[in-house]
Amino acid sequence: MIIVTGATGQLGRQIVERLLLRVPADRVGVSVRDPRKAQAFADRGVRVRRGGFGEADGLAHAFEGASQVLVVSVDRMGDEAVRLHRSAIDAAVAAGARRILYTSHMGAGAASRFQACRDHAATEQALLASGVPFTALRNGFHAASALQFLGHGVESGSLVLPEDGPVNWTAHADLADAAAAVLADEGRFDGPTPPLTSAHALTFADIAGIATEVTGRAITRTVASDDRFRDQLVGNGVPAESADQLLGLFAAARSGEFAAVDPTLATLIGREPTALSAILREDLSADDGR
Repeated sequence: MIIVTGATGQLGRQIVERLLLRVPADRVGVSVRDPRKAQAFADRGVRVRRGGFGEADGLAHAFEGASQVLVVSVDRMGDEAVRLHRSAIDAAVAAGARRILYTSHMGAGAASRFQACRDHAATEQALLASGVPFTALRNGFHAASALQFLGHGVESGSLVLPEDGPVNWTAHADLADAAAAVLADEGRFDGPTPPLTSAHALTFADIAGIATEVTGRAITRTVASDDRFRDQLVGNGVPAESADQLLGLFAAARSGEFAAVDPTLATLIGREPTALSAILREDLSADDGR
């Protein structure tokens, strides 16, 4: 049985949806913190069990009979994130899984300027140390994050952010398709995959230009110093540690950590990945229509 964790989250839910197009529902199980939110999957024949990463007994029950386990990374950073990932890996090993898969990130590395990428690297090391064959899906940067950064800029006409660099923003739907393809073709990749990216990397100046074209309103890209940006975040109630982690994203982008372009994602999903320009057009057009 293929077990997918985090199946009620933005990425995990789409992975299960795509996986059900490739394998029978009775071969799929999900491990979720709140089974009620996964009732729609249960109604389709998917095995739904409660299992949070911090609950060893729950994970043992949720992973029972697993042939493969996909560990969808948590939306946290630092030691806690790595601890939770290791808990899930240990549970998959204990359940006898033949392969453990993990949603890692392009640019994962111990020397990354972005905390999340250091966390992903530490988790990949834990996978290697587990002794079980593993696949680390090195996903491109989520395009949804670009939309969040752009949000206020569309309203104000000014996108004020620290200096950045090209980032390969990649659609959740495409990454979900790729994960499902790899799960359905067990052993297609051993270890980290190549970067799973779209065909173009864009800066925030590029994004502001696309937003200007789509909305017909001038949206300028203004560079704020790191210190000024951090002070604004902290002044708005963002914890200092979180502000520093966010600044690490921009430092990593400036150094080219997210600029890679690779054909592997297109090969896996059998089509060109969705361009960020198309995602922006859809999102901004929907906003204009509301």
